[in-house]
Amino acid sequence: MKFLLDENLSPRIAEILTEVGHDAVHMRDIALRSSPDEQVLEAAREAGRVIISVDTDFGDLLAASNAADPSVLLRQGQRRAQEIAALIVVDLDAVAEDLESGAVVVADDDRIRIRSLPFRPT
Repeated sequence: MKFLLDENLSPRIAEILTEVGHDAVHMRDIALRSSPDEQVLEAAREAGRVIISVDTDFGDLLAASNAADPSVLLRQGQRRAQEIAALIVVDLDAVAEDLESGAVVVADDDRIRIRSLPFRPT
């Protein structure tokens, strides 16, 4: 899977994901440091990447625009880079299909919530 890690996460997470076979880049590696969230969404959409972040604003922007992509994986909880990467890899078994078809996935220590894109009014 192809990932774009938001600047609020350690670049080490992208390195670890790459080491286990994913195509992962950090925002700093592709000249997106300090870019507005809308620009990050567009870059991920154009490159076919899933955004990994702790910033819930991405879900809000996708809801406001009724966009069908890119997918976003929000990893909640304070942990070290190695632990976050390991949890992402474990979580992927359960959510890969959703991320490939377009979703916002929120994963924390107790559960995983999935909302398909585009968001439908409730």
